[in-house]
Amino acid sequence: MMRSMPNPQQLRGTGRLATEAVTGVTNLVEAMHAEITRLPLTRHRERTAGITGLVYRSVRGVTRLVGGGLDIALNALTPLLGQAKPPSANATLAALNGVLGDYLEQTANPLATSMSLHPLVDGATGPPLVMLHGLCMNEAQWRRDGADFPAALARLGYQPLGLRYNSGRSIWKNGAELARWLDEVPGPLTLLGHSMGGLVIRSAIAQAGRRRWRKRLQCLVTLGTPHQGAPLERGGQQVQQLLAFSAYSRPLAGLAARRSAGIRDLRHASLLEEDAGKASPLPLPEGVACYAIAATTSKKASGSPARWLGDGLVPVASALGQHRSPARRLAFTDTALFTGLGHMGLQTDAAVLQQLQDWLSLCD
Repeated sequence: MMRSMPNPQQLRGTGRLATEAVTGVTNLVEAMHAEITRLPLTRHRERTAGITGLVYRSVRGVTRLVGGGLDIALNALTPLLGQAKPPSANATLAALNGVLGDYLEQTANPLATSMSLHPLVDGATGPPLVMLHGLCMNEAQWRRDGADFPAALARLGYQPLGLRYNSGRSIWKNGAELARWLDEVPGPLTLLGHSMGGLVIRSAIAQAGRRRWRKRLQCLVTLGTPHQGAPLERGGQQVQQLLAFSAYSRPLAGLAARRSAGIRDLRHASLLEEDAGKASPLPLPEGVACYAIAATTSKKASGSPARWLGDGLVPVASALGQHRSPARRLAFTDTALFTGLGHMGLQTDAAVLQQLQDWLSLCD
């Protein structure tokens, strides 16, 4: 069942996060102020002195007091607060976890999303089809903009199950937890991943060891998954390096560095713990039908615009597992490329759905 949002515990988590965010930004601004006002040839410092320093310390102190008061107030209100189920709140929580999910988990903030599996179509039976969302998303994103992939795939004879997970965690952590979860999913198994979801699937397969579900896995499909990395994350890392180059902008590099572990793993498609900061040269699983779909916003399937634009987030070559090094190429059973389509459109486009149905009809 869908989890209600917000509840008192999650409201307290929001207050804590806001308090820490304001304090962190105050520290950053003070560091910039200190760097700008520093005399030439004096040592770097992150704190200002005198009245200026007092102002910044006061801001931090008041922020912490407000945060503590919010916790006390919410504790008192807990018995009085009901529960709500706004889809927008769940979407906001998913986005927050994508950006700060590793931090939420490390600080035991109740806003951190726990992994869970949700039936997407009431009364659906048949072989389970586990559907994984991408970064900053949740399982509800498979049903939007007038499209309903779960219902269409249920009519094909599958039981669609949506996996909800904290997309800001390291991909390998989500993969390891998914590997444990799938032992509890019975019968022949099919996995479908959009964007980061496809990487989490491959990480789970690599960490499955001798788990029972690995022998029951029949089919794997990825939509717009950055199998060879995501250049937009690389761009973010370049921004961080540029900020750190100048003394005046150096404190802002802390903001650029505050990308979640999940986002950083997208840079090279890092799927295992030991591969942090580099690519994981993992082949596709043997004995499993593996399919990949890519999209390009270009109207033509060939040429430089199609290759480099990709779907706006993931290049075509990355989504199809192509690489100049033969050792890095992924040998998919079949692939498909759709033109005039963006990254998010892969979950709503009728032609993409038809391709999924064609492939999945071969997997049962």
